[in-house]
Amino acid sequence: MNAPRIRPGEVPGAGPTVLVTGGSSGLGAAVVAAVARAGGRPLVLDRQRPADGVPWVECDLADTRAAESATRELAERSGGLDGVVTAAGMDVPGKLADVPAETWERIVTVDLLATAAVIRAALPYLEASRGTIVTVASTLGVKAVGDATAYCAAKFGVVGFTRALAAELAGAVGVTLLVPGGMRTAFFDERDAQYRPGPDAVLNEPADTAAAVMFALSQPAGCAVREMVVCAEQESSYP
Repeated sequence: MNAPRIRPGEVPGAGPTVLVTGGSSGLGAAVVAAVARAGGRPLVLDRQRPADGVPWVECDLADTRAAESATRELAERSGGLDGVVTAAGMDVPGKLADVPAETWERIVTVDLLATAAVIRAALPYLEASRGTIVTVASTLGVKAVGDATAYCAAKFGVVGFTRALAAELAGAVGVTLLVPGGMRTAFFDERDAQYRPGPDAVLNEPADTAAAVMFALSQPAGCAVREMVVCAEQESSYP
C-alpha cells in the first residue's frame, strides 16, 4: 500500500513519518516544523537537540557508519519511514591550500557521503512505504565559485548522486533534488567576515524553502517532482 502523503491540516502525529538530518537548526528545523504543522511525525538526526518533543538521535554525520545506525534506530523506533530530507550541511570557505585537510574532508563527508549513508540505511523502509527522498544541494552545486572547493565538490556530488538515484529508484521511491539559494540561518555565523553575507544581502527565509520541501513530500506516489531551485530573485549564485 502506498504511504499517505503529507497534507496540510491533518491531525498532528497522524501523518507520515519524515526523517530530517540537521533538523535542529536552519532549513532542517524549518522542515521539522512544517512536517509537524501538516500532521506528520518528524524525526531528527543531529548533534544538537531539536525542538521539544521531536524524537531524535544524537549523531555526528561525519561518522557515516554511525549515521546509518542512527537512521535504522529511528526508523525501527517509529515503525518505518515515509520520507527523508537530508538538510544537514556545513561549509568552511577558504582557499584550498589554506583549509586544513581534516576540515576539507569533513565538509565533503557531512554534505555528500552522509547524505548517501542515511539514504542507504533508509531505503528498505522507504521502499516498503513507497516514500519520498528530498536531498538538499545548493546553488553552488550547479555554479562553482572560488574559495569553496570542498562545498562545491560536495554539492555538485549531491546533484549527480540524486539524479542517478532518481533513475535507480524510479517506480519504487520518489526522489527530489532541492537546490536552495542562501537563507537567513546560522549557516554563515562562524565564517570569517569576508565570507559572510553583507547587511544588504538578499536571502530567503528557511520557512519558504521548507514549503517547497513539503510540496515534494505531498505528491502522490508516481508523481515525480524531480528538481526544484528555490532562491531569492536576486540570488547571485544562480544561474
